[in-house]
Amino acid sequence: MKEKPNLSFWGLWNLSFGFFGVQIAYALQSANISRIFATLGADPHSLSYFWILPPLMGIIVQPIVGTCSDKTWCRFGRRIPYLFIGAAIAVLVMCLLPNSGSFGMTVSTAMTFGLIALMFLDTSINMAMQPFKMLVGDMVNEKQKAAAYSIQSFLCNAGSLVGYVFPFVFALLGIANTAPKGVVPDSVIYSFYVGAAILILCVIYTVAKVKEWNPKEYEAYNGVKEAVKEEEKGSGNWLTLLKNAPSTFWKVGLVQFFCWFAFMYMWTYTNGTVAANCWNTTDVTSEGYQAAGNWVGILFAVQAIGSVIWAPILPKFTNRKVAYAVSLLLGGIGFASCAFIHDQYLLFVPFLLIGCAWAAMLAMPFTFVTNALQGYGHMGAYLGLFNGTICIPQIVAAAIGGTLLALVGSVQSHMMIVAGVALFLGALSVSAIKEK
Repeated sequence: MKEKPNLSFWGLWNLSFGFFGVQIAYALQSANISRIFATLGADPHSLSYFWILPPLMGIIVQPIVGTCSDKTWCRFGRRIPYLFIGAAIAVLVMCLLPNSGSFGMTVSTAMTFGLIALMFLDTSINMAMQPFKMLVGDMVNEKQKAAAYSIQSFLCNAGSLVGYVFPFVFALLGIANTAPKGVVPDSVIYSFYVGAAILILCVIYTVAKVKEWNPKEYEAYNGVKEAVKEEEKGSGNWLTLLKNAPSTFWKVGLVQFFCWFAFMYMWTYTNGTVAANCWNTTDVTSEGYQAAGNWVGILFAVQAIGSVIWAPILPKFTNRKVAYAVSLLLGGIGFASCAFIHDQYLLFVPFLLIGCAWAAMLAMPFTFVTNALQGYGHMGAYLGLFNGTICIPQIVAAAIGGTLLALVGSVQSHMMIVAGVALFLGALSVSAIKEK
């Protein structure tokens, strides 16, 4: 097996640059979905149910994209066709989703339309997101893999930062931040429009700059037979792949369960927490609630900044497991403290800590898993299946969110404490991971 060549900084950068645009779309979705559906008329106890669709589509779509791209060899590449198609669909849906309340439909019809749009948006984002992880697994050698995922993490956080602040900035520019009952404010609608434009431009850049290896080159560098031949042998069956997966795959998956369980509640309940604690309102039609919605974007941007600051610190730890566990502990402290802070600016501190956990979640799992998968083949299929460790905990958290909210007194800020406990459990689970 030939050693994969070292790539220049710009070679590594180009592999992941389109991720910047994809992450803007993902940030707009994660920061505004609860706000959009609450504005349309959703009850807080049912709010988490709207979050079931995104991870559900992810767990269906990403293994399919991974497996199909393992078998795809064409002049446009192996992973890139799926990246481009996913981005194109995402752009279309981003122009429809925030307008769910603007077409004169009844509340129930508007929410159904929004759900369908959300389903297609998350499907397309997942379709566009997965190829970037696969490109690094395919084309980057072991010495540069940590650097490649760090660049991807930086671009991910930079894209998040831009997407999160859009509604706040547009409101500052004078674009309406309130709207009639059941209608999403223009500040949110325009944010989705601009995000869609940036997404497609970034993906076009990656498509133009990245040339994937042909089947013979891939075989030479990865030490496995061409993907098409592997599939013809039937070795790509998902159940077989899971049965033969290295133990690291499952142990990292356990940590992932607690991490993504926690972050699901951040996305779902931060808006209600900030509105109640800092603006003293739960009325979704009020100016205060919509101002809190914009401030949530700022807090999520602070989280992204915390992640950017923490990401270069992670490689300085001599033990990656310690770095992973410490990061999650800091994030858990951040989540739990959100419930007790009533000053909008003091909330910057816990969200900086949450950013430490986010940085580790973006880089560490894929470093552990892709290293453990060397020589197994079917990298795309395995990473698609590994995405289940991201999606399943979100589905579980969303399904039981309403019940947990009732158990903690129907106070949305208490769900942030639940999220903190989940991250503490994730930190403890890191000890189970065994590196080569």
